[in-house]
Amino acid sequence: MRLDKRSSELFEALMERPGVNSKELEKEYQVTRRQLGYSFGKINDWLRSMNLPEIERTRQGYFIVDSTLHAKMGNEPEIKSQYSDILTEYQRIYIIILMLLGSEEELSLNHFTIELAVSKNTVLNDMKRVKEVASGYELTIRYSRINGYVVEGEEFQVRKFLLHAVEKIMELPYGKTRVKQALEMDEVELLTLQSRIEKVENKLNLKFTDEKILIMPYTFLLVLRRIRREEVIKTFPIQYGDLSGTMEYQATEEVLFDIEDIPEQERLFITLHLLTTNLYQAQMLTEETIPYLKQELDEMLRLFETNACVFLQDRNRLLDKLLLHVTPAYYRIKYQLTDVEEGQSLVSQEYKELHHLVKQSTAPLANLIGNEIPESEVAYLTMLIGGWLRKQGESIEEKVKAIVVCPKGVSVSRLMLTELRYLFKEFVFLDSLSLREFQHYKLEYDIVFSPVFLETDKKLFLASSFLGESEKKRLRRQVMMELNGFAPTDVNLEELLTVIKRHATIRNEQQLSKELKQHIYPMETDEQGQEHEQKSANLDDFITLERITLRKSVHSWEEAIRTSAIPLVENNDVLPGYVEAVIDHCKTDPYIVIGNHIAIPHAAPEDGVNRTGMSLLRLEEGVCFTNQYLIQLVVVIAAVDKEQHLNALLQLLKLAQSDQGREALLQAKSSQGIYDVIKEYSEE
Repeated sequence: MRLDKRSSELFEALMERPGVNSKELEKEYQVTRRQLGYSFGKINDWLRSMNLPEIERTRQGYFIVDSTLHAKMGNEPEIKSQYSDILTEYQRIYIIILMLLGSEEELSLNHFTIELAVSKNTVLNDMKRVKEVASGYELTIRYSRINGYVVEGEEFQVRKFLLHAVEKIMELPYGKTRVKQALEMDEVELLTLQSRIEKVENKLNLKFTDEKILIMPYTFLLVLRRIRREEVIKTFPIQYGDLSGTMEYQATEEVLFDIEDIPEQERLFITLHLLTTNLYQAQMLTEETIPYLKQELDEMLRLFETNACVFLQDRNRLLDKLLLHVTPAYYRIKYQLTDVEEGQSLVSQEYKELHHLVKQSTAPLANLIGNEIPESEVAYLTMLIGGWLRKQGESIEEKVKAIVVCPKGVSVSRLMLTELRYLFKEFVFLDSLSLREFQHYKLEYDIVFSPVFLETDKKLFLASSFLGESEKKRLRRQVMMELNGFAPTDVNLEELLTVIKRHATIRNEQQLSKELKQHIYPMETDEQGQEHEQKSANLDDFITLERITLRKSVHSWEEAIRTSAIPLVENNDVLPGYVEAVIDHCKTDPYIVIGNHIAIPHAAPEDGVNRTGMSLLRLEEGVCFTNQYLIQLVVVIAAVDKEQHLNALLQLLKLAQSDQGREALLQAKSSQGIYDVIKEYSEE
């Protein structure tokens, strides 16, 4: 007898998770108690027919699996094959992909029906899904009576698709056997390649993960098979000089030493495959392996600590672990070899907010590589950092999580977030959002800061977009009173230290007192924070004398923006298209006005920003913006990211709020006079 699909899946679950109970299985497999009982009976009937010990179920719904059953299932594959022949749609899809890319004969519908033991209609339905998956790799699949099913597209994309399919099938029960059978692979050739790869490990002084060392002989053999059929990579995104000097290239030469007619680009591809293979350990990863990688990872962790309001212990060991993971990931990301299907689904619900904060912190790594970090790579970084936090007994779940909702444009919203993050160092600030983004926000949070009233079931604190010193103190007192029942000024630092001394040994009382003061009274230590912020560029670094334009008048606000942006375009800080994007943005975002007579039109970095910059237009006669505001000062902002220009923007906002400073700009007789005012506020 054979087990049906449901019984087979339930039996797999019982074998892999002996501690599972009936309720968990009912929920996971969406079966009723009666259906579970029916399948459980079939499983035991099948076990009796195979002379195997039955599985018992206790009154509490737990299962007792005999240890000899585990031993027999692991050591006698022919037993398992009696129930695991039924493949899911997901599994069938990847076997079809593998056959399409790796088979040495023309394939018809019959080949798939025989291999998968399903009907022609099932294969045709599966093929539709295969075509959808292939499209993600920019590949198409067509059928002809002469050649059967054919995959068309760039060979480099085919290889990515092929390697991904092999990995997926190897995850199945008896995946190695399925690959060998589907593609009629030579066992001797596989063993030879495996032996050579193991020698490569010794030469490179590293150890690949068990998963990768299992897969590599199969992927090597499939690549060689395609080369023999003259299905070779014609265009390759990597130059010979990029990889030829690596030890991995030397290792490739050793693996292929007796194989003739391997084109140079194919040797480079195999080298890249070695470079992108996950490592278990490595003794030779140095700063020279990928220059500045460790430095940028350290910067990434610093940003994460700031964003997540945590302190990472034993930082150097964590850096070493990240370096081990990110070294192969560097090449995967740089040459776009990351799986296109995998992403945030890899991250459990527990790590959802953590994943978001890690992603926000990856800018240094992305800048080094030259590409955005894909979701699947961020997911692995999240799991590494999350595991480290759990190990040191810390979790962001226990912290107050806040968001900022501001309707006044990206730059103002981001500035508000920066100031609040510094004011409430003990909170985790997840995002600054527009009103529309807030309505569809998916992450969990506890409190909301906003300059406008919002409908929310969370705690809402109203705060101005531009916080003055007195308002900061008032806001902090209000928030702490509502959340904790006391304000920071109610805490006596000396009494607190006395309590701590009674229950703990203090190694450095002076440092502890300093850090407690910074934590409890952040407003009193604001000068230190301001010094840190001043490390970024000042307003006069961006609005230089050459970027100031004076005009008597313009015909429209669109002309005002174009005129103001001329220095940015001429200096190649922005592309001409950025200016038009700014105008389009102003049509939908009326919140670019930051003070009487002052507007800061801007657009997104991806709209054509090459370098962060600002330019200023002063009009003697104002121009109407959005039919509501008369504007005489137009500062066009171009930012490559959300951080570089924030200090300068803060200084500009202080200038905009100052009646004296604003009047000085409007009355200045020359560009030099305007620059002198800007310089004065840049020094504050």
